Amino acid sequence: MPLTKPFMAGRRFTTTASTGTVAGADLTFANTDFTDDAGGVSTFPSSPAVVNLYINALLQTSDTVTGVTTTSITIVGGTILDPATPIVVEFIIN
Repeated sequence: MPLTKPFMAGRRFTTTASTGTVAGADLTFANTDFTDDAGGVSTFPSSPAVVNLYINALLQTSDTVTGVTTTSITIVGGTILDPATPIVVEFIIN
């Protein structure tokens, strides 16, 4: 029997640090603060296999992201970022 490769896809969302809401030392973003690959706004995937965070094009460790829901995401210690810093969140779904 041949092996069937599982379906995997990526959904990417972009914003800048200035759109986040300050909560202590963390930055919290609503899904509406981001644009997706098509330039629109949509909800984040509900149960991604992997969540990757890129700050200024550098992949961050998993402890940098908390509170990932379909409507928000929090970057731990994100208040130190320059407001113009680009942020990309990538959800790998299967």
